[in-house]
Amino acid sequence: MARTFFRARYPSVALDDSRALVGNDRVVTAGAVLAHFDLALWFVRQRSPELADTVARYLMLDPRSPQATYAIPDHLRHADHLVMLFEKWARENLATGFSLEQAAAFVGTSERTLSRRINMVLGRSPLSYFQSLRVERAAYLLRTTKLGMDEIAARTGYDNAATLRTLLRRKTGRTASEIRRTNHLGVQD
Repeated sequence: MARTFFRARYPSVALDDSRALVGNDRVVTAGAVLAHFDLALWFVRQRSPELADTVARYLMLDPRSPQATYAIPDHLRHADHLVMLFEKWARENLATGFSLEQAAAFVGTSERTLSRRINMVLGRSPLSYFQSLRVERAAYLLRTTKLGMDEIAARTGYDNAATLRTLLRRKTGRTASEIRRTNHLGVQD
């Protein structure tokens, strides 16, 4: 109904309703329930892609569908001190690898308690969450740098680019080159 109304009222406008945010050299438009977030992040990204990525992680999930899928990320869904400490440790150790023993020592609890708590709060194992953070970081590096796949794999703790490419495809539903061409808001660069 809204699409028909728009096309009838503005017949000379090329409407792209497949994405929540559409931009060109002079104009950026946003249209979705929370489009103001998309537009604000677009402006922030012009100055600092890393800041835009950080802010977006606190506001929404990666928009893969035509209308962005809005949800509260894992780290906002909880206020559990142990889980937040684990996330801090995990983000600092993405390249070096997962060690439940080291993570538990950093958090100051037993491996068993840490595993139970993460499972209770996040509904997944510590290793599963760690792997998700690795994929998230790899996608971020693809979107915001010109690093090669081998370097991104090394920085996120994978042995080789082939393994990383497979995981990106499995976890995000997109190839590495598709991720690289798309900025944080789903707009083609």
